[in-house]
Amino acid sequence: QVQLVESGGGLVQPGGSLRLSCLVSVSDFDRYAVNWYRQAPGAQRELTAYILSDGTPDYTVSVKGRFTISRDNARNTAYLQMNNLKPEDTAVYYCNFENFWGQGTQVTVSS
Repeated sequence: QVQLVESGGGLVQPGGSLRLSCLVSVSDFDRYAVNWYRQAPGAQRELTAYILSDGTPDYTVSVKGRFTISRDNARNTAYLQMNNLKPEDTAVYYCNFENFWGQGTQVTVSS
């Protein structure tokens, strides 16, 4: 059974930074893409960023230039560095790997 464990969420002021981590318990982590989704209150879950097995990243328009996705295959971990956070980034952030999902981590941006 594949397990994803997210960490790093919290409360931050506008303009602040957070780094989310996603540890994936799987033997072939390096062969697959990892996705970060987020779901704001009352909204649908949306794909925020992804990173391919070769390290190629991509982002939804609203976070480009502020968020950076990365992966450490030796640690079976993906990261989402979030800078210059805005109140509209407030959401539960989920890590996704193939058909598996993490439990979500809350990010709240508020003064």
